[in-house]
Amino acid sequence: MTYRIGIDVGGTFTDLVAIDPAGITTLAKVPSTPEDPSIGVLDGLQLLAGRLSLDRAALLGQTDRIVHGTTVATNALLEHKGARLGLLTTEGHRDVIEMREGLKDDRYNLRMPPPEQLVPRRLRLPVRERIRADGRIEMPLDPSSLDAAIGALQREEVEAVAVCYLHAWRDPRHERLTAEALARALPDVYVSLSSEVLPQIKEFERVSTTLVNAYVGPVLSRYLERLEARLAEAGYRGPTLIIQSHGGVAPIAEAGRLAAGAVLSGPAGGVAGSVYAARLAGEPNLIPFDMGGTSTDICLVVDGQAALVMDRRIAGHRIALNSLDIASIGAGGGSIARVDAGGILHVGPESAGAVPGPACYGQGGGEATVTDANLVLGYLDPGNFLGGERRLDMGLAERAVDRIAAALGIDRLAAARGIHRVINTSMAEGVRLVSVRRGVDPRRFALFAFGGAAGLHATEIARQLGLARVVVPRVASVLSAWGMLATDLRFELSRTHIGDARALDGAAVKRLFEEMEAEGLARLRASFAGPARTARAVDMRYGEQVFEITVPLDCVDWSIADPLPQIVERFHRRHEALYTYSMPDQETVLVNARVAVSGILEELPQEPNLPAASRTPPAGERRIYFDEWIAAPVYNFDALAPAQTIAGPAIIESATTTVLLRPGDRATVTPQGWLDIAVQPGAAQ
Repeated sequence: MTYRIGIDVGGTFTDLVAIDPAGITTLAKVPSTPEDPSIGVLDGLQLLAGRLSLDRAALLGQTDRIVHGTTVATNALLEHKGARLGLLTTEGHRDVIEMREGLKDDRYNLRMPPPEQLVPRRLRLPVRERIRADGRIEMPLDPSSLDAAIGALQREEVEAVAVCYLHAWRDPRHERLTAEALARALPDVYVSLSSEVLPQIKEFERVSTTLVNAYVGPVLSRYLERLEARLAEAGYRGPTLIIQSHGGVAPIAEAGRLAAGAVLSGPAGGVAGSVYAARLAGEPNLIPFDMGGTSTDICLVVDGQAALVMDRRIAGHRIALNSLDIASIGAGGGSIARVDAGGILHVGPESAGAVPGPACYGQGGGEATVTDANLVLGYLDPGNFLGGERRLDMGLAERAVDRIAAALGIDRLAAARGIHRVINTSMAEGVRLVSVRRGVDPRRFALFAFGGAAGLHATEIARQLGLARVVVPRVASVLSAWGMLATDLRFELSRTHIGDARALDGAAVKRLFEEMEAEGLARLRASFAGPARTARAVDMRYGEQVFEITVPLDCVDWSIADPLPQIVERFHRRHEALYTYSMPDQETVLVNARVAVSGILEELPQEPNLPAASRTPPAGERRIYFDEWIAAPVYNFDALAPAQTIAGPAIIESATTTVLLRPGDRATVTPQGWLDIAVQPGAAQ
C-alpha cells in the first residue's frame, strides 16, 4: 500500500489528507502551531498514521509524495516579519518603490498614509550602471560603486538583498555580476535578482515583486528546510512539493528561490480542488467558498477553469506574478465580535486564531467569536468537535456572548444570532466582490462550500445572493489539502518582447517561445522525468492602451512560417470576450511572451462511488435556534446513502465539519456521498 499526502497549514488548524491507490481518503485535523508550523505538521502525521493503524514512520515510509500548502510567506508579509532587507538599484532610481506609479491605492482618499515600505530608504543603495531598453550598455557596472554599496549592506547586517537594475529584463548581465559579488562578500545572505523573479518591463512591478521575494524568501526557506529535515528524521524519503499561487506545485528548492510565488500557497489548494470537483459534480460554474478559522477565501470557476491574474496586492505590496484570482476576507470561525462606541456590532477581521482560540476552546480566550455564537445557537455539538477529540465549553461560550449581549442591550440568543447574521452578510459581500462587481451574475453559479466552518453558513449566504444550489463535498473540512493532490508540477517563464505585432518578425517570435520552452523543460527535468505539457500565452494591448490582457495561444498553428496573424486574431477575440468590443483596425502591441511547463503527476483518484444502501435514519436530535428553538434531526454525514434526501431544518455532521440545513433547504446525497443542496429562496434567517 502506498499513499499520497496533502497538508494544508492554516491559521487555526492544520489539515491532512492521505489517499491510497483505490482513492480511499483518510482525514486528520490538528491545531496549528504558529510558533513553528512544522510541529503541527508532524503532530498531524502522527494522528493520520493512527487512523490508518500505522505508526508515523511506517506511514511516511509508504508515502510516495507529500504536497504542502503553507501560510508562512503570507504571514511574514502581512505581519511585517520578513527579513532585514537591502536593495541595490541603478543610480537615480532608488525611490521607484516609494513613488510607485504616482497613484495611491485609494486615489481619492486624501488622508491615506503612504504604505510602509519593506526596505527603508537608507538601505536602498544606488549603483552606477546603465543598460538601455534596447540592450545597449551605456554605463558598465562600476566595481567601486558596487563594492561601496555591498560594504554598507554588510555593516547593516542585512539578511536578504534585492537587486533590480534598470532594463535588466533586456540584459541581466549586470545583475548576475552583482550576484557573484554578493556571494563572495555575503555568502549567507539571500539574494533575489529581478531578472530571475520577473524579467518583464514595468519597473515598479518588477522592483516591488523582487523586494517581496527577498523579504519573505529567508523566512520561507528556513521553514521549508526545517520541515524537510524533520520529515527525513521521521522516516520520509520521497519528494515534498509546495503548492504555488498559480495553482501548480514546485520542489522545495524552487519554492524557496521564488518565494513570492507562495504567498497564496494555502488558498491555491482549495481552488485546485474546486476545479477538480467541478468535473466530479458535473457543474462547470462554481463559486469556491473556503471558510476556515481565520479567513474566508472566495473565487470563481468558470467553464471548469479558475482565472489567473498578474496584479495582486497583499498588505499593500504589488506582486506581479501569475496567481489564482482569490479574494480573502477576514471572516472565519475564530472571527471576534465587538461592539463599537456607537453601539454597532462588528465581527472580524480580527481572529482568535489557534491560540487562544474561541472562548469555548478553554485556552484562555475570552472574546466571543463566530464559533462561540454557533455553539450557543445549538448548531455545534460541544461533545463532537474534531470527532470528540476536543470538547467545547458551552459555559465559556455563553459568558463571552453575554458580554456582547450586555453591550447591545439584548439577550444572549439575539446576540448570538446577530453575530451569525453579521458574518454571513460579510461573506456574502465577499462573493459579490468576485462576481457582481466584475459584471458576473452569481445566480448562474453553484456555491461550493468547504473549510471547517463553511457548512454552517453556506445556505444562508446562497439565499442572500439568490443562488439556488450549494454543494458540500465529504472532504469539506480538508478540501484544500485534498485539492493539492490534484495539481501538477508547474514552471512559469515570461519574457518581454515588446513591439507592434505588424512589425515583429514571426520567425523570431517562434524562436523565443521555443527557447522558453526548452528552458522550462530543462528546469522540470531536473526534478521530474514523467510526461510534460506546455502552454503558451502573450500579453497584448491596443496601441493607445496602458494595460495588457493575457491571451492563451492553445489554438495557434505553430507549424506555419508566421504565426503572428493568428496571435493578433486571438487577441481581438479575447478582448471582445472580456470587454464586449474589439478594434481590428487598431495597432496591436505584443508585450510579454509566456510559457507554462507542467509535469503531469499521477491523477487524483476520483472519490469512489458509495454502494447503494437503504435510507440512513437520523443519529439523534438537537435543539437549534432560529427565531425560536426547533428540534432538528442530526444525521451522520459519512453514513448517508446515495440518492437519499434530507429536508431542513436538519444537522448533518461528521468528525470535522457540520452542515446546517435551514427550513426549506433540501439536500440530496450524490453517488460520491457529497451533499447537493437546493436552497429555498426567501428572506434571510
